[in-house]
Amino acid sequence: MATRKLKPTSPGRRFQTISDFAEITRTTPEKSLTKGLSKKAGRNNNGRVTMRRRGGGCKSLYRLIDFKRNKFGVPAKVAEIEYDPNRSARIALLHYVDGDKRYILAPVGLNQGDMIVAGEGADIKPGNAMALTQVPTGTIVHNIELYPGKGGQFCRAAGTYAQLIAKEGKYALLRMPSGEVRKVLAACCATVGQVGNIHHENIKIGKAGRNRWLGRRPKVRGVAMNPIDHPLGGGEGRSSGGRHPVSPWGTPAKGYKTRNKKKASSKLIVKRRGQK
Repeated sequence: MATRKLKPTSPGRRFQTISDFAEITRTTPEKSLTKGLSKKAGRNNNGRVTMRRRGGGCKSLYRLIDFKRNKFGVPAKVAEIEYDPNRSARIALLHYVDGDKRYILAPVGLNQGDMIVAGEGADIKPGNAMALTQVPTGTIVHNIELYPGKGGQFCRAAGTYAQLIAKEGKYALLRMPSGEVRKVLAACCATVGQVGNIHHENIKIGKAGRNRWLGRRPKVRGVAMNPIDHPLGGGEGRSSGGRHPVSPWGTPAKGYKTRNKKKASSKLIVKRRGQK
């Protein structure tokens, strides 16, 4: 799994890189595990923008991913490794011995034909899932639950993983990709290994149009807006904005801590990212 450079036939392709897709074994998804995906363009159910700079993009089918890994004790064979347009990671199609089929995130080292299983007594190898109580200290894991049975929420992007560094009573201590150390209930489930497609971070977009294919719209500077749209907007000709950088809602944008200290999960964070 690596990146491939394109011939510089145009300025947009000169520095562009793409994945070589060497690990992909099938190009069409399992029909029973897909559903239509309507575009929201960053709007909520009131039609208001809740996520800026979203819209457009290529039409795609949503792949139903098993983040819960709750089919305990039933072995499954990795039938295919597939591309998923909705995420940076690759996905693996599992054929369970009882006839069920499911998609999971494909970790590093998981290949077509491998057998994996979830539940108590599973081996510590990539793709197997179990509660953190059964994972040895020092193991790297991904697709980590925040609440038992809810499904994995942490470490799902390409190349990400967390390391189990200790166990304290009913909690397990994990070092997150950001460097943050936090407690998670040891009853929560996680999958062994690092999420695959680790070279995703090396991909160079190359041109603006490629971002538009992905549904990403341009990022407009606040000083280029009107006063109604941004605190830094307005002024005759070019201006500096007249104040320290802020968000569109007036929150300082440089070095200002925005986390609420009264947040319930604050007591679960042992060490903040960047803290020595």
